[in-house]
Amino acid sequence: MLDSTLTARVLHAGEGPTYRVVADLVTFKATAATTNGAYGLFETRTPPGQGVPPHRQRYEEEAFWVLEGRYHFLVDGQQVELGPGGYVFVPRGTVHAYTNSGDSAGRMLILVSPGGIHERFFAEVGEPMGDPAVPASPPDLPRLIAVATKYGIEILPPGE
Repeated sequence: MLDSTLTARVLHAGEGPTYRVVADLVTFKATAATTNGAYGLFETRTPPGQGVPPHRQRYEEEAFWVLEGRYHFLVDGQQVELGPGGYVFVPRGTVHAYTNSGDSAGRMLILVSPGGIHERFFAEVGEPMGDPAVPASPPDLPRLIAVATKYGIEILPPGE
């Protein structure tokens, strides 16, 4: 049943709660609460040489749309590099990863469907950001893996 209490929503550039998740800055643009559970939409800024390790999601489809910079994607064993306007769709259960392959910060939109799961994962594993200029601390990999598992995200061992 649709939630008839939903209202239109406008966010300006830079608005939305932001978390540091590993090295990325993830800004929430749309959440399950604002889309009747349909999707979550996040703007991600990735420092050069950083990204996410190979993983797969049990419960969500995921799409990436590159806005700035260059990203190297691994999707189901295929490698591709994309610049602004490039798009990747990842069905649930598909192994994928990305790395900012450029020499400056990259930026992209990440859409996940259904909404709710990834936003809870990002909020639990990430650090709320007041000042994005503060450098990232090294990730606590055992904690990251444990939290990911809780949300149906399997982070794969290196080389798998």
